[in-house]
Amino acid sequence: MLTALFADVHSNLAALQACLRHARERGAERWVFLGDLVGYGPDPVAVIDIIAAMDGAVVLKGNHDNAIEVEPKTRDLNDLAYAVIEWTRKALSAAQRQFLSSLPLIRKEEDVCFVHSSASRPERWEYIEDGAAAQRSMDAAGTSYVFSGHVHDQTLYFKTPAGKTAAFRPTPGSSVPVPRRRGELAGWLAIVGSVGQPRDGNPAAAYALFDNVSEALTFFRIPYDHLATANRILAAGLPEMLAERIVRGG
Repeated sequence: MLTALFADVHSNLAALQACLRHARERGAERWVFLGDLVGYGPDPVAVIDIIAAMDGAVVLKGNHDNAIEVEPKTRDLNDLAYAVIEWTRKALSAAQRQFLSSLPLIRKEEDVCFVHSSASRPERWEYIEDGAAAQRSMDAAGTSYVFSGHVHDQTLYFKTPAGKTAAFRPTPGSSVPVPRRRGELAGWLAIVGSVGQPRDGNPAAAYALFDNVSEALTFFRIPYDHLATANRILAAGLPEMLAERIVRGG
């Protein structure tokens, strides 16, 4: 089965639509959203409505989604991010807020684990920024594959023959073999990148496709009209810095 993996949509409707269209064209059969549906962007209502209507989709809670239901300000969000949370909270209906509140933090299925941040205490919103953090998550998951968001840069972690956890920066569009392995070298952790707010200097949206039959993972970057999204951010009265991030890709 070909599974489309999306993370950190951050209320960016145009980027989400571009990634969904690309995944459908490539035959995606299943949809997984790894948290942070909202925050930063101008279209939280449309983004939630699209994702909530996708029958059978796996949808997880991210820290920005969690902040919608948390008062007062959560300690893991800076003032800029929380200002957008307050704006988003007012824009959402009670049903949309309830949808975000009902989302799980983590989901395991046989040899796959889906989580926004780390499978090790996912409620702590740990960033997977090095091999040690990746290994903690893989150990806690106990599965062959862990798929995560939270960190906006696409990265694949794996164990080397020497037993160390190393990072691999994928080339967009190139299939990466990720065979199931046994013993001490078992485990892959993929950070699939941000649909709505990439931060690597490339404004194109990011997502990944996982083929569990051929055991392959492909990361993608999808161009969309990011300038129009930046203008929508400004028109909504959100901080100018967020529009600048969309324009420059970080």
